[in-house]
Amino acid sequence: MKPAVNAHQPLAERLRPASLAEVIGQQHVLGPGMPLRLAFESGRPHSCILWGPPGVGKTTIARLMAAAFDAQFISISAVLGGVKDIRDAVQLAESAASGLMQQRTIVFVDEVHRFNKSQQDAFLPHVESGLFTFVGATTENPSFEVNSALLSRAAVYVLQPLSTDDLKRIVAKAQGLQALPAIENEAIERLVAYADGDARRLLNTLETLAITAEQGGIARITDAWLLQV
Repeated sequence: MKPAVNAHQPLAERLRPASLAEVIGQQHVLGPGMPLRLAFESGRPHSCILWGPPGVGKTTIARLMAAAFDAQFISISAVLGGVKDIRDAVQLAESAASGLMQQRTIVFVDEVHRFNKSQQDAFLPHVESGLFTFVGATTENPSFEVNSALLSRAAVYVLQPLSTDDLKRIVAKAQGLQALPAIENEAIERLVAYADGDARRLLNTLETLAITAEQGGIARITDAWLLQV
């Protein structure tokens, strides 16, 4: 069952897909018969690295993977985290594996290229033993930024910027939630061009516009008003 929508959540979180069917874009890896879709359907998670620009669904795919395999989801930011976070993740994975449910664990490392060689190496024995499934996200070419030992144990999936049609579908979903006022087509075209394939940038902009419009008593977002704000 899809969780109830909390109107106080950021728009990007309210629109985060709850299933593969709700994912917009990335059909070259998530469409029927495509490699990442087949991995989901196999029932056997495998370690992987999701490589692509910001706002294309890397975190969303990792979360959906955990949900699909009924796995514990542990998220680590390589920008803010360190060896302690890796040790904590290992302990949580061991607890889940040894518990009554013997639950799988997916460890998601955002911006994995920010970890140095020794930090990346810390994952290796646990990936090899199957203690957890490693999912890394990076905006940089993993061939240059991820250790070869870790890279050899993970499939690399290349994600693409969202297309204009993809971004327009996201605007329509936001309108379906009544999260923003009516928007004329010219304004939508400008917003989509500004987002430049980044769904997060689009949603954050839409949320800011919705708040500004509400405060200003604007019932319809026009292209002229958009240019002013």
